[in-house]
Amino acid sequence: MELLTVKIEKPEAINLILGQSHFIKTVEDIHEALVTAVPGIKFGLAFCESSGEALVRWTGTDEAMIELAKKNALALSAGHCFILFLAEGFYPINVLNAVKMVPEVCRIFCATANPVEVILVETEQGRGILGVIDGVKTKGVEDEAGIAWRKGFLRQIGYKL
Repeated sequence: MELLTVKIEKPEAINLILGQSHFIKTVEDIHEALVTAVPGIKFGLAFCESSGEALVRWTGTDEAMIELAKKNALALSAGHCFILFLAEGFYPINVLNAVKMVPEVCRIFCATANPVEVILVETEQGRGILGVIDGVKTKGVEDEAGIAWRKGFLRQIGYKL
């Protein structure tokens, strides 16, 4: 058994969702969930098939996001994982519940624009995801100024009234 990490490669402004599912049907079902939840959404999705041909299966509506998804899925090569990249201007908060409701989805490891490292284990049988490092180490606890900044920021970007 070997532990390893894979850094997800992506532009800074791009959000991703990394998860695990259990069936090849995942690719089409997540695609349908996304375009239903947010008409006109631009995304790329790749899924690591865990049996049969063991291929990276993929779909999407944006060529750059599709290529990013395929490249990162192949780097992970962990059975039944999927990685979804949302083009700039599209966010996990708008699609996460739809993705979680897809019957094949077992879990979500992260949904973020932060730098991500995926912690993997590799055995003779294959690879699996143990967890993720999503962002940086905590630097402290917010004070009153931090609370004011957070509340102002959420209102500035339209997520709170």
